[in-house]
Amino acid sequence: MRKPSSATAIPAVLLSMISVQSGASIAKRLFPVLGASGTSTLRIGLSAILLFLVNKPKLFSLTKQQWMYSISYGLFLGGMNLLFYCGIERIPLGLGVTVEFVGPLTLALVSSRKLQDLLWALLACMGILLIVPWNNNGIDPIGLLFTLSAGACWAAYIVMGGKISKIMNNGDAVSIGMCVATLFILPFGIFSGELAHVTWVYFIMGLGVAIFSSAIPFTLDFIGLKYLPAKTFSILMSLHPVFAALFGLLFLSEFLEINQWISILCIVTASIGSTLSAHKYSKHHKVA
Repeated sequence: MRKPSSATAIPAVLLSMISVQSGASIAKRLFPVLGASGTSTLRIGLSAILLFLVNKPKLFSLTKQQWMYSISYGLFLGGMNLLFYCGIERIPLGLGVTVEFVGPLTLALVSSRKLQDLLWALLACMGILLIVPWNNNGIDPIGLLFTLSAGACWAAYIVMGGKISKIMNNGDAVSIGMCVATLFILPFGIFSGELAHVTWVYFIMGLGVAIFSSAIPFTLDFIGLKYLPAKTFSILMSLHPVFAALFGLLFLSEFLEINQWISILCIVTASIGSTLSAHKYSKHHKVA
């Protein structure tokens, strides 16, 4: 039986991003009612329950190191989601997605060892810089700070995910990480009072957000984290603005300016380059 490799990891990451944008289209209607904390709590909490029931993690067989890694992984995961929602509560979603990418792109630049990898990262970075509305002085600086912090958590999530994937089963790690993230976010949802607005309709919508924005993508991301270098995974994840733009155009009638399409072209080119690099990497470094 053929072992998983970058040949399966790359499609998994792409499907993860499609799933996230599908969930975002649902969350856009849910977010104004439940707010950042309430939506984040519902999303992560329901995802944790679903993953726990499906994967049935073996809690009592974990070592001390596995528990430490799981807790760290879950805290970064929870912080990433909560901070991002707090950010896009104050600034536009497209800008929030773009600014958040400062984290993983910085990781890609720092972890690069070859000139080719550095060039792909720089090209993706240039694309993200092009999409930022620099001339808009009405952007809330606190919102930008929230999304930048979410980006830092995202970078830490990538690093920790790569480490934990080497010592734990995928399903166990993601399930336990989600539970830790829920425990971290739950107090914010409770004390904000936003969860009081949950009805059965919003609960079902939240379940859809949980499935498409968390349960499915975080599981697929784990495959990418396990079988791809951190820098390759980081650059691939820069396709998120591309999928956001396409979903916005198809479902929300959001049209882009020429500089934004150029930025997408830069990001796509960088992603293709990183994919080719990952293919060469898999030929010389077989997964044990």
